[in-house]
Amino acid sequence: MEYNGYVGSVSYSDPDEVFHGKLEGIRDLVTYEGTDVGGVKAAFQEAVDDYLATCRRKKKEPNAPFKGTFNVRVGPELHRRAASFAAEHKKKLNSVVSEALEKYLDKSRQ
Repeated sequence: MEYNGYVGSVSYSDPDEVFHGKLEGIRDLVTYEGTDVGGVKAAFQEAVDDYLATCRRKKKEPNAPFKGTFNVRVGPELHRRAASFAAEHKKKLNSVVSEALEKYLDKSRQ
């Protein structure tokens, strides 16, 4: 689910007969639950609104979801190969990684 730039997960607990989830891509823990699809969706949106209101009240900057930066551990050999490829093609390593990820994700959609 997506709302106000935030993405939320949804899982189902059979023993509890409840849908539950959390905001993804932020360091703070924000959770929600509902007994049906409409309920969990409403709870998700309420959780986002409440999170932003709480941050405003505490004068705290809310975590930005998916800032566009993340660390990737690839091992020394793959790192060397990627850096060599970038240098050979006169590109920055970040560009090579972004292009590779884009191609991989586009291909996986097919």
